[in-house]
Amino acid sequence: MSEARHILTILAVEDLERSVAFYGTAFGWPARVEIPVYVELELPDGRGLGLYVKEAFASNVGQVPTLAAPTRIGGTELYFHVDDLDDAIERLAAAGAHCLSERAPRDWGDEAAYYADPDGNVLVVARSMDAKPA
Repeated sequence: MSEARHILTILAVEDLERSVAFYGTAFGWPARVEIPVYVELELPDGRGLGLYVKEAFASNVGQVPTLAAPTRIGGTELYFHVDDLDDAIERLAAAGAHCLSERAPRDWGDEAAYYADPDGNVLVVARSMDAKPA
């Protein structure tokens, strides 16, 4: 059986320029692909995060995705471990992320904070409670 390896997550977005600016401020990942309807950011482990204008996203799947209404969240969560949780939270706030759940210890052993990006995707920044603070 062939082993599946996760290499890329693509999010449909309402406003590409806004989303690229948001993720640039929040995480600072460089763009590795840039075309008028799509920007792919390179994460530190070599995986990618694609931001695709929702109408162009439809060219691959035959339907325009429904995005979350303002002040609502969608059904997508991206969970990131970070070295410096304070810095990650400050960067998300500077990018304009909407706080969903303040930084707190979680039952699974992480200290985590939940935010929403401009399109309602849930972003979690976390660190293991066993890890030493950066």
